[in-house]
Amino acid sequence: MPIEPSAAPAGNLPPVLRPEHPPARPLQDLAARFAREVRGDLAGVTLTGITLATADLRPGEAFVAIQGANRHGAEFARAAADKGAVAIVTDAAGAELAAGAGVPVLVVDHPRALLGDLSAWVYGTGPDDDLPLLFGTTGTNGKTSVSHLLEGILGQLGVVTGLSSTAERHIAGQVIVSRLTTPEASEFHALLALMRERGVEAVAVEVSAQALSRHRVDGMVFDVAGFTNLSHDHLDDYADMREYFEAKLPLLRPDRSRRAVISLDSTPGAEVVERCEVPFVTVGTPEIAADPAVAAGADWVVEILDERQTGTEFRLTARDGRTLTSIVPTIGRHMASNAGLAIAMILEAGYAWDDLVAALERDGRIEAYLPGRTERVSGERGPAVYVDFGHSPDAFEKTLAAVRRVTPGKVLMLFGADGDRDATKRHDMGRTAVEGSDILVITDHHPRFENPDSIRATLIEGARRARPDAEIHEYSPPERAIAEAVRLVGDGDAILWAGPGHQDYRDIRGVRTPYSARELARRALKAEGWPVPEPHWAVPYPPES
Repeated sequence: MPIEPSAAPAGNLPPVLRPEHPPARPLQDLAARFAREVRGDLAGVTLTGITLATADLRPGEAFVAIQGANRHGAEFARAAADKGAVAIVTDAAGAELAAGAGVPVLVVDHPRALLGDLSAWVYGTGPDDDLPLLFGTTGTNGKTSVSHLLEGILGQLGVVTGLSSTAERHIAGQVIVSRLTTPEASEFHALLALMRERGVEAVAVEVSAQALSRHRVDGMVFDVAGFTNLSHDHLDDYADMREYFEAKLPLLRPDRSRRAVISLDSTPGAEVVERCEVPFVTVGTPEIAADPAVAAGADWVVEILDERQTGTEFRLTARDGRTLTSIVPTIGRHMASNAGLAIAMILEAGYAWDDLVAALERDGRIEAYLPGRTERVSGERGPAVYVDFGHSPDAFEKTLAAVRRVTPGKVLMLFGADGDRDATKRHDMGRTAVEGSDILVITDHHPRFENPDSIRATLIEGARRARPDAEIHEYSPPERAIAEAVRLVGDGDAILWAGPGHQDYRDIRGVRTPYSARELARRALKAEGWPVPEPHWAVPYPPES
């Protein structure tokens, strides 16, 4: 769904970032380059930024007014002008609505589709400008992990990094919580301009299908694009899996990327290879691939050497015989696959093999923190508790299998499902969860405007169909669910809490309620007498009494 450009964000949303020294661009130059009609006097007017939302607008910026789901952004042109907007950029219908704003109106045919190019021009962040190296990763699962692994390995090479993922934005060491998986084009280009100011040399970006469909990465070309996999997800946004698949392919075209690395672990990988329009290499992990023979024929092959609660050891072998061995700092064969993809992307960007091997051997592992990605929040004794962002049947299957392999005792799965999102996967989520666990606990996640009782009932129905005799519990809210889950297990057992991951809120009827699965799990363990480590995340709760 299109955003409502006028909608003010909730008070606890992270800020939209801007360059500290924004350019001053003549409005006449923007009009000459992009507008088909101008209403008002442009003489002497300069602009220093561009935005879609009046809530984020700063004086001196242009307000781009688009048609939202329910209202046209141009209805808020006067409010934008009152906040300091120097111009309105909109379509013909919007121009009529903005006529009384008191600032120049620039008329374009498709403001949403033009936003990336407009933003790149304003901030000087287009394909021909001086920018950091850009890495973009797409796929159903693994985008965030690959992005954080890219950042970690590049840091080990001494590179000043930036990152934009579902979890966080990073700018040369500064960490900011993310709003969207991929920010709007105007925010993205402003972020790139700020990164450039701060000396960032390479940026890892998570690119969702929605980002490509909704023009959020327009106006930029990635130096290396990565494709992880494709599985059932986001059918609330796309009519079927074919449309969802097609939405990801534009990243692998010359107007979006210069080179690519394609994983062959999921069946669609082979078609991605056939349709990729830029130079590419492939990577495969036969032990987890849908077709092990296809994965074994990749340019880079990942072999799992060892799995333990502290990480997964793997060997990466090139077609020419070069090998390296390292450890990814989280559990799961799929995480080793993600690491192989990240390493291949770094090499495709031109970093030297010998430098990469030396850095990984020096440190003994990949030094990366993956927030909310099979993140262990428990101590050395008691049940191991992992909090994970996975919210698709495929993610459940892979992560449960990873937890099972490093757990001597029982595995308990705790999860809920998003409200007002793809409901077609809920039965499969329940089925996969119950098939991979010994105990299943169903709770709530982001109900949004949907009835949480109904969501839970559908998940339980899917689980019961698969295993009528399974041990299944239902608790609401999640605060109670994790407390009960900890009581159901003991030393040597494990809990996988899937869905919330790193997130610090729950969406309940449009309100972002402070919340942290990581902190709730930690407190539930502590209440039962198990030792817990100190948190290394911001806690959106009052201090413990």
